[in-house]
Amino acid sequence: MPDLRLRNIDWSGIATPIVLLSVWEIMVRSGLVSYQFFPAPSAILSGARQLVRDGLLMEDLLHTIISISIGWSAAMFIGVTAGLLLGFSTLTRTYFLASVEVLRPIPGIAFAPVGLLLFGFSIQTELAIAFLPTLWPILVNTMGGVANVQPRLLDVGRTFRLSRSQIVLRLLLPAALPSIMVGARTGLGLALVMAIVAEIVGNPAGLGYAIVREQQAMNPEAMFAYIFVVGFLGVILNAGVVNVTNAIWPSLKQMRAG
Repeated sequence: MPDLRLRNIDWSGIATPIVLLSVWEIMVRSGLVSYQFFPAPSAILSGARQLVRDGLLMEDLLHTIISISIGWSAAMFIGVTAGLLLGFSTLTRTYFLASVEVLRPIPGIAFAPVGLLLFGFSIQTELAIAFLPTLWPILVNTMGGVANVQPRLLDVGRTFRLSRSQIVLRLLLPAALPSIMVGARTGLGLALVMAIVAEIVGNPAGLGYAIVREQQAMNPEAMFAYIFVVGFLGVILNAGVVNVTNAIWPSLKQMRAG
């Protein structure tokens, strides 16, 4: 079994946020910062505990994680597949690359009104807003990784009379994995951001909606607690992608060697 523990988080950097939180706590408690709705970190922690006891935090967190997972997984499947085709096949690149270049610069939030018209305030809108911006960095990085593969590697595959599918799976995919990983991590960050945005403007559920809900309820402790949870979720998701990639890398190298 591969070891999927979150080893790629640099815990040595935790000193900086601890210092910042300590300064924040001191400034609020000493009255140097006296905004009515700007709580101290200790009050935010108490608010988070209350959310956990009420079950709200886990419910909202689970919804957002499911949305991100579905949107990002769909973007990975389509983006890697399309990127391999565009990078490997000149014919595919000739007929479809222009369409990619037209759609890629469109901001993901621009699809929010379209999603709302088609699906209303629903998880379908959230998935659409999270999926589309996530797709492009995965596709472009995969295509670039394949295009930068040494031509000699393809010549070796043809010398051994490998089929096109074998060349893609055994040679191109492992060689392009570093670029694919960059696209996957970038796409995952975008999926998180766009899911939160979609929950704020298009789907009354999840962490994004919870931030607005607590703000409207004049509950700043809970609101800031949700904001911190979003930050922690981004760190954990990024580390998870790195660990999964490191876990499957030996298998890909073995496939390439075989």
